[in-house]
Amino acid sequence: MNLNLEKINGYCVLFVLEERIDAHNSGELKEYILHLLEQGEVNVIVQLERVRFIDSSGLGALLSGYKNAAAKSGKLTLACCRQQVLSMFELTRLNRVFEIYADLNEALESET
Repeated sequence: MNLNLEKINGYCVLFVLEERIDAHNSGELKEYILHLLEQGEVNVIVQLERVRFIDSSGLGALLSGYKNAAAKSGKLTLACCRQQVLSMFELTRLNRVFEIYADLNEALESET
């Protein structure tokens, strides 16, 4: 999976550089997020601007990261969801679980 990690204003921002998060690559995303959390990065923003499609395994990978971050008194938030991706969060009501921001700047400002 093509991912890019940056520290921005003290926050760990994970850029997902794929158009799809599905059964073929969601395991890798889950492991990457868990590795970040184990390294002490407990406040993670996942930037999904390029993602056009997410299935249940992708949602599961993000939910796993969310739960593990919360267990470490941190949080995992999402930014830049396209409407197709946002619809999946709404359909599964995970939009009530995750903090989802329109853009990265909004997500960074909310963390302060």
